[in-house]
Amino acid sequence: MLDLDLPEKDIEILPARKLAARVAGVYIAENDDFETHACDALELDFRGILNDYHAGYTRRSGGREPWYPRGTEMRNERQITVIAPDEMAKVAALMGIAEVRPEWIGANILLDGIPHLSMLPSGTLLFFKGGVTLKVDAQNGPCRIAGRRIAERTGMPDLDAGALLFPKVARRLRGLVVWVEKPGRIDKGEDVSVRVPEQWIYRA
Repeated sequence: MLDLDLPEKDIEILPARKLAARVAGVYIAENDDFETHACDALELDFRGILNDYHAGYTRRSGGREPWYPRGTEMRNERQITVIAPDEMAKVAALMGIAEVRPEWIGANILLDGIPHLSMLPSGTLLFFKGGVTLKVDAQNGPCRIAGRRIAERTGMPDLDAGALLFPKVARRLRGLVVWVEKPGRIDKGEDVSVRVPEQWIYRA
């Protein structure tokens, strides 16, 4: 039974907070493949990054949305991928390779200065100094497609094993998927104000 008389003191609520970060790199995929390449700046509208592989108001559902038939048109909350350099270094170490480059996994923004970036909650706002605002939808779950690209780019002898290893070790380290709340331009080296909302665990 739902206990509406549960004392408020027994419900843990973490206060909102602000963090500071910096754009260490920006990347775009301007073709029919998810792999990105480094650039100096990104131009965004409400569809995402202009001319990027993942741009669009909507997208087609896949394996991450088993509640829909595959290919169902749905809102595109995965417009942009944000990752952290320290988390990528950890993934590389766990995979036994020298590095995991942002391009290989289709990342768009390398954001430095936020501890445990992948653990930022849904609803977190990223305010870029140049005027862009991005909103966090969720963690980005690692997949075998990105894992295979890593294996190919690093010359791993067993591509299938590499493809399977990445999802295993990169869980909760693969960054975030975000969408555009306020469009504009993001430059490499730009400062970012990160606003983490109030957090609580729903147990009712």
